[in-house]
Amino acid sequence: MTAPTFSVREIPVYGDALLAPMDGYSDWPFRSICRQLGSAISYSEFVNADDILNRPRFAAHKFKFEAAERPMVFQLYGESAARLLEAALRVQELGPDIIDINMGCPAKSVTHRGCGVGLMRTPQKVAEIFSLLSRNLSVPVTGKMRLGWEENRNYLEIARAVEENGGALIAIHGRTKQQGYGGQANWDAIAEVKAAVKIPVIGNGDVKRVEDIARLKAHTGCDAVMIGRAAMQNPWIFARLNREDVSPEQIRATLRQHLQKNIEFYGEEDGQRLFRKYAVQYLMLRSLTREERKRILKPQAPQEWLALLDQAYEQMQNRQA
Repeated sequence: MTAPTFSVREIPVYGDALLAPMDGYSDWPFRSICRQLGSAISYSEFVNADDILNRPRFAAHKFKFEAAERPMVFQLYGESAARLLEAALRVQELGPDIIDINMGCPAKSVTHRGCGVGLMRTPQKVAEIFSLLSRNLSVPVTGKMRLGWEENRNYLEIARAVEENGGALIAIHGRTKQQGYGGQANWDAIAEVKAAVKIPVIGNGDVKRVEDIARLKAHTGCDAVMIGRAAMQNPWIFARLNREDVSPEQIRATLRQHLQKNIEFYGEEDGQRLFRKYAVQYLMLRSLTREERKRILKPQAPQEWLALLDQAYEQMQNRQA
């Protein structure tokens, strides 16, 4: 691909599908796997601005990335414009291409502090944050949001506030705070946001198969599509493969590479332990018996564990044949 699909200010983006930032999932090992498979942008997990300022070593661990992942986005959350600016100035020194403000997380532990989608209840504060950061950072500032709250779906007001105050891109999940990750995503609302602003818009919600990428783009006119939960079971969607089109050899190769990266990043014990949640998705372990799952997920040496995973996958394939 010679021409970029779109640009975030001066930063070209090649591709129209990317991994969504997901707390506990879009860490460096998984993010880099998805980038290698074709995800167009890499987003870090979201990090609290207060953690950046008060626990810098913890925060720096979240921001590890490789040059091959660029464009690299660091996602922050918080409710104070001043604290967000201070945190953003600090992590800007780590070399991200873009800094993103999370206005979409629906978790009560985040929203009760006025952060995540809680920030959408205060449009003036959103405007203040984007104005302050865009004027003081050298990298573009972007935002990820939802439709708002059921009683106040103010997504157009927030989108305009982002653009009018220097924001360079908007990603919108077509669900409200109360919907969480259930129900149907509202693609019509994503189309409204795209029509209301001139900056790039990324659509998010209910992209489960390769053909959904083109469907969402055609329905909304958005510049790219963000994929979250579906990518956990099928990271090969970024290579334009549906899950049933992925060969056992591809699954095994990706699984081994991901485990190796996890061990490199977290150490052997934590790397293997934290990888189990991905193994459940990769191998669709919910289709196995309880005893088979217990045997696979118990602690053991990596090579023994990989052999068990291979065996489980073959058994699963045989049952489906």
